[in-house]
Amino acid sequence: MVTVEVAPPERVTRTKRASRTRDTGLGSPAHRKDPLVAWLLIAPAMLGFLLFVGYPTVRGIFLAFTNFDVLDPPKWVGLQNFNDLIHDGAFWNSLFVTVYFVILTVVIGTIVSLATAVVLHRLTASTVIRGLIILPFLVSGVVAGTIWAWVLDPSLGIVNLVITKIFGHPILFLGSRQWVIPTLALISVWKSMGYNAIIIFAGLQTIPPTIYEAGRLDGASEFKMFRHLTLPLLRPIMALVVVLSVIGAFQVFDIVQVTTKGGPANASNVLQQRIYDTAFSGNLNFGYASAMSLGLFAILIVITFLQVRLLRASESDLN
Repeated sequence: MVTVEVAPPERVTRTKRASRTRDTGLGSPAHRKDPLVAWLLIAPAMLGFLLFVGYPTVRGIFLAFTNFDVLDPPKWVGLQNFNDLIHDGAFWNSLFVTVYFVILTVVIGTIVSLATAVVLHRLTASTVIRGLIILPFLVSGVVAGTIWAWVLDPSLGIVNLVITKIFGHPILFLGSRQWVIPTLALISVWKSMGYNAIIIFAGLQTIPPTIYEAGRLDGASEFKMFRHLTLPLLRPIMALVVVLSVIGAFQVFDIVQVTTKGGPANASNVLQQRIYDTAFSGNLNFGYASAMSLGLFAILIVITFLQVRLLRASESDLN
């Protein structure tokens, strides 16, 4: 009779682990150095992040609770800046102007970007055209604002030269309270439309063609398929585009600073422009400006959270 000795489970587990270690080299001295090499590789990026993002953020939060004008050391005032903010009519006017700008930019920009993406997906496969679509996004906001300020100039701008010949008088696109925010919104849409369109275009390519084939077999028109198939399947992508558009629109500054500087009569004095003027003009009130920045940060967090929940950005009808 042959007796077979069975190794205990603990010995088998240790034997398998040792075998894997020998095969993969996980226990070798050279492999133990991998975490050190990884930290060395990411150290420059981490250092840059801490110096240019981490420290300024912490410093800004601290200054929001102080009275600081650069010339004197910060003086702790607690919640006084936020109490003043609540009763500051200029701040609420800037918030209203910003919300107006955001609504126009997001609504017009989303519609135009979606239409552009559908055209790119259905009618052309040219990479040259796609590159031209995204080109305005690569232009800096300062350059875009300067170019459009020249184009819309009431005296020398080509747009007003055409309008004057047709209607007999120019339109003060950037010099009228009625036109300034819609004009700035259209400039912002022109600049960001290509980027958003490419994101939506990438989302359109993830939709299986068989879904549209099934819709055509059921006799659905192009409009019905777009409404009942394309839009529901694009919900996560559209939610991403809307969230990014809202955040970007709330943070608009460069275009406003270059074109209007908040005028005329504070009609385009958005929150970022108001924060800049408070910090770098007048009495250099960096503490109060930091409080406004912190308030804007809180607004963006709340709006983003509500958007993600309401738009169900984490769900997809493809599942």
